[in-house]
Parts: sequence; structure tokens; C-alpha cells
Amino acid sequence: MRVSATSALAAGAIATLASASDNYLGFNSGAMKTDQSAKFKSDFLAEFNTAQGLKGAPGKFDAVRLYTNIQAYSVSDPIEAFDAAVESNTKILLGLWTSGTDNIDNEMTALKSGLKKHGKDLASLIIGVSIGSEDLYRISLTGLKNDPDGVGAGPDVITKFIKEFKSNFADSDISSVPIGHVDTWDAWTNGTNKAVIDAVDWIGVDEYPYYEEGKGNNIKNAGTLFDNAYDAPSRPLWGEAVASVENAEYYWQEVGCRRLFNKTPTFWYNLRDSNGANKQSFAITNNLSTTPRFNLTCPDHFDTDSSSSSSTGTGTATSTSASTATSGAGSSTTGGVSPSSSATESGSGSGSGPTSSSTSTPSTTAVPGSGAASLTMMGATFLVAVFGTAFALI
Repeated sequence: MRVSATSALAAGAIATLASASDNYLGFNSGAMKTDQSAKFKSDFLAEFNTAQGLKGAPGKFDAVRLYTNIQAYSVSDPIEAFDAAVESNTKILLGLWTSGTDNIDNEMTALKSGLKKHGKDLASLIIGVSIGSEDLYRISLTGLKNDPDGVGAGPDVITKFIKEFKSNFADSDISSVPIGHVDTWDAWTNGTNKAVIDAVDWIGVDEYPYYEEGKGNNIKNAGTLFDNAYDAPSRPLWGEAVASVENAEYYWQEVGCRRLFNKTPTFWYNLRDSNGANKQSFAITNNLSTTPRFNLTCPDHFDTDSSSSSSTGTGTATSTSASTATSGAGSSTTGGVSPSSSATESGSGSGSGPTSSSTSTPSTTAVPGSGAASLTMMGATFLVAVFGTAFALI
């Protein structure tokens, strides 16, 4: 796994436009702690319980994004996060690590073992599967420029793994769960990666307003920069962003509260730090206390003028009890990704590896048979995940 400053910036949102009751709130969770020791069931359970009990939270954070199915220190044992999720009724966005490998056999073995052990108790909690994370970026010109030693995977490898996964789980309890891939904007707008777009049910996009150099990325502009990045490709670079608890709180309010929470199913980075190589801390609590480092309560008013951006995009769609919503015309996050457009410079932000961590209106075709039943298909072909940033804490 490539480690960089941007690897700590993987807050997430699956833009699915489901009903309000299905707007998942959660965090990302790697397989390791900051000291590179493994997490076990008790560690994951502590995270999930803390997340669900956060004081002042704008909702119940009872979902988690994982990066691997494999338990650390093992070859193919199921990650003990599965046990913790079943016990705490935590919903899961699964992840398979696909960089630096020629197969996902161990990942699939681990998941099959987990499903065999827990059956529908686990299957019903799985809301989606990501085959890889930023693999295409790592082997791109920008990715290799930022990290010459970065290890990724090409579109042929990712599509191969997607087909293998769908085939292996075609007759399982998660056969109807939507399969996707997460990568940076420049990966999705690069025509050489079109095969991946064609292969997935949903697209995951990483965005980094924290690094919007030259665009005035001080904290007061955080909301506007996120809107611009959320609605169109951006250039994540170093700039005026300052790491502080105060700024983290402001970002939570202007991006999370205003744009994401209870509007778009969201996986925020992060409840607990898991990458010891990062100089910044992104944990919103100390020692998994349910008392956060800043006030999580959402304000009634915001500084960011939503009308200055494409505020009718997927991130601001209003959900209703009938699971209907409209999506903004021309919003990239609803599937208007042009395979023929040139790549834009983008950052990187894989949260944790296997040993760590056009106009479009969405149809309301539900995915049957699992916890993913509430996920609606965007443009009738795929869901969208948008991965943003949280200002660092020090």
C-alpha cells in the first residue's frame, strides 16, 4: 500500500438517493492500528459501539467501510470486523484489496468463510462491495509522479477481478449487492479506464478539497471547494488549508452537515486513526470516547452559499419517504463521467490496505435480497460513491 499525506483523506459518501431512513452514516475502518498491530473483534466492536453512541451526532453512525475481507496476521481468515458488525448490527460497505496482486482468491475465501459462519445475519448487513481502491490512480502518470514506488492495478486487472467476484458470488446471499470500484477523478475521466466503468454497478470517486492549492483553500472556503469538487472534477493540491480541531469542526458543519448527513449515505474519515505513517490525526474522538473532540451537532445556518455551486447535484438531492429524488442535470456524480475527456491532476487517498486499512435522473429500481435493498440505481446503471476530505486534526 502506498502511504502519502493524501491517504488520510478518504471521507466517503455513496450517493444513492434512498429514503431518509436509509441514508447510512458511518466511518472507514482499516485492519490495523496506528502502531501496525492488528485489530481484532474487540477493537472493531469498540469502534462500532462508539460510532453508534457519539454525543451530539446528527444521526446514528451504524455503518462502516472496510478495505479488506482478510483478518490481519492471516492469509485468508475472515476479518473479525464481520463478527463485530453482526453483534452490533453495523452495516458494511465491503472492500477487496486489489493492488499488487494477481488474484483475489484469499479475499473471496475470507468473505465466503464469513458468510458461512454468519449466513444471512452478515449478508443482510452488506450494502455494497468495492473491488479495489485507487488502483488505477497509483499506476497513472500523476500517481507515479507523487509516489514512484506506488503499486496499483490496471483496468484489465480490475475488470477481471470484478467478473471473478460476481461469478463466485452469483448464487450467494449477496448476489444482488451492487459491485463498484473507488478511484480518483483523473482515473475515471481517462479513456483507457472505460472498461472499468462498463463493468461496475456504481462508481466511487475520491475528492480532496483540502489540497485545492491556488483556489483559496482556507477553512472558510471549505464548503464551496467541496461543492465544486463534488459536482465537477478538481485539482487537489497543497494550499492554505490548516490542520486544527477548530477547522475540523467547521468542515464537519459546512460539508458534512450542510451537504451530506441525512441527505447522502456517508462514510466519514475518520472515527479512529489507523495509519501510523500519517503526521496528521483525523480521529474525531480520543481513545474511542463517545465524547468527540468537537461539537458534532449540526447548526441551523451555514456560511457556504450553496447557490454558488451546482447545488442540485446528487449530494444535495432531497430524499423522501417514497424513495424518490431528483438529480441535478449534468452532475458528474450522477454518471456524467466522460471516458474521452483528458485526465485532471488528482490526489490520492487510499484509507487502509489489507494489512491496515449528460443529464441524469436516478431510477428507483431497488436492489433486492439484502441490506442493499434500499440502494437505488443512478442512471439505471450504477451507483456513485464520492470520497471527500475532512480537515486534519492536531
